[in-house]
Amino acid sequence: MPLAMPFRSGDLVVVVLHGPRERIWGRLLGLDAAGIALRGLDLSPWEEVLSLVRTGQTDQVALGTRFLPMHRVEAMYLDEPSSGAPSLSDTFRDRTGQDAAAFLADPPQ
Repeated sequence: MPLAMPFRSGDLVVVVLHGPRERIWGRLLGLDAAGIALRGLDLSPWEEVLSLVRTGQTDQVALGTRFLPMHRVEAMYLDEPSSGAPSLSDTFRDRTGQDAAAFLADPPQ
């Protein structure tokens, strides 16, 4: 029986990478055997990101579109509430007043 993939383009996800270890939060653009394409940001400065967005300094956030090769991917999770803890997108909305999906949308052309 084939494995059903729960990930679809547009989903908000957290990707855990190794070599070096990083956690990336973003909007999934594509997924295949070569890797993952997403628009997002590194979670290490999460509190700083929330502060910058809350104060209207979104141009200071290191938000980008990137390709993550599968050999670096340790895990990928849907951004959803778990064990009573809110999702990152819920936390983002509650702390900044902005919608995470809109924040992670493609940049204007």
